Amino acid sequence: MAEQAVTAQSADFSRWYNEIVYRADLAAPSPVRGCVIIKPYGYEIWEGIKAGLDRRFKATGHQNAYFPLFIPESYIRREAQHVEGFSPELAVVTHAGGKELEEPLVVRPTSETVIGEAFSDWIQSYRDLPLLINQWANVVRWELRTRPFLRTAEFLWQEGHTAHATHGEAEAETRQMLDIYADFAMEDAAIPVIKGEKSRMERFAGALRTYTIEAMMRDKRALQSGTSHNLGQNFAKAFDIHYLSENNVQEYCWTTSWGLSTRMVGAVVMTHGDDKGLRLPPKLAPYQVVIVPIIRRDAQRSAVMETVERLCAELVAAGIRVHVDRREGQSPGFKFNDWEMRGVPVRIEIGPKDVENDNAVLARRDVPGRAGKQFVPQAGITDVVRDLLADIQRSLLDDARAFRDAHIVDVDDYAQLCAAVEAGEWARAAWAGSDADEQRVKDETGATIRCFPFDQPERVGNCIVSGHSADKVALFAKAY
Repeated sequence: MAEQAVTAQSADFSRWYNEIVYRADLAAPSPVRGCVIIKPYGYEIWEGIKAGLDRRFKATGHQNAYFPLFIPESYIRREAQHVEGFSPELAVVTHAGGKELEEPLVVRPTSETVIGEAFSDWIQSYRDLPLLINQWANVVRWELRTRPFLRTAEFLWQEGHTAHATHGEAEAETRQMLDIYADFAMEDAAIPVIKGEKSRMERFAGALRTYTIEAMMRDKRALQSGTSHNLGQNFAKAFDIHYLSENNVQEYCWTTSWGLSTRMVGAVVMTHGDDKGLRLPPKLAPYQVVIVPIIRRDAQRSAVMETVERLCAELVAAGIRVHVDRREGQSPGFKFNDWEMRGVPVRIEIGPKDVENDNAVLARRDVPGRAGKQFVPQAGITDVVRDLLADIQRSLLDDARAFRDAHIVDVDDYAQLCAAVEAGEWARAAWAGSDADEQRVKDETGATIRCFPFDQPERVGNCIVSGHSADKVALFAKAY
């Protein structure tokens, strides 16, 4: 029996997303509310994200380490803004080993505190700086409203933590890591993000400044996809992270933290997916190519499979990730639909006529129907596939960028902003408002300041709420 069609994005994007996550075998429900099981196909996408980021981190001098999952509650309370920002989301262990603990332990929501304590022991003089640490870990934030990958009570991420001698060095680190996130998002995930600074109200708890990469999903909502924080000396003072300078003076360090999570898997789904399922960028796809043998009669099997295995070996030898669909009892049409759902960038079809004519049928996932199919000679197929994968990677980025740019509108007053947000658009507006003005926009429209983009116009104008002269524009949008 044929599978039920996926809900169209235009009909109910939220329902479409949930159906895709489970139908494409990325995740499965968990017995714990707010958590999910990440299945192998979904985890391989995360491994691709990890590999792309880890390579960039190590190229800039960062080292991986691991810190405890449990954090003494007193650590969390040593930075006032930090505890205030995270208190509603904390999961706390009060009993263990059959006894009540002398001090409750917080299940890691983020690691600034426990890493800050370690840094205070590790850093003695200016010779120990900069200290550049990253960890790959899980964290727990007790969210009330959850959605697979986008917002779950437990999720996977990396969190970088660094210590520096000066504010300037910490600021350069913070901006460098944001650049790394943006480069990964665009080059590997094919997501055209906007880099910018968060408003004071949207800043990370305890940070001096927070920078972000913001992405537009296919329902035109914003997704904060990675953040980088200049923590100033707030955590250094709370955890006594200091060093002896070259002038023999004790100075507090300047620290940073930055993170990107499994939310990026959701970003890939919602940026590129269509009504047939996933459309995975080749650099992150677990399988870049799937080969589907087309065998109508047993007499055809030997010749078809011999060709399939030969082509598979050639592609694998060229470093291309390939899967051969050897499933029995499923029609070619079923298999085509299944791999479209899973978003494999290129499908190769090999049947008896293809064996006879020494050719193959290539179908690209990002171009539907006959327009996306081509007949190619088997000889030299590796080069053809490699070029096709590169073209798909570029095409997905270009498509997402065109979609994003078509849905960002410049507004000159508050009424225009309200109308733009009501229409589901992002609004770009001059801003010099107060926290109260920003809260008013959020309360009345549901939109928040996603960021103050680094790319600013030469002339700005007056703030759309306060009317004061503004020196920057802000991006407003509803967000996940």
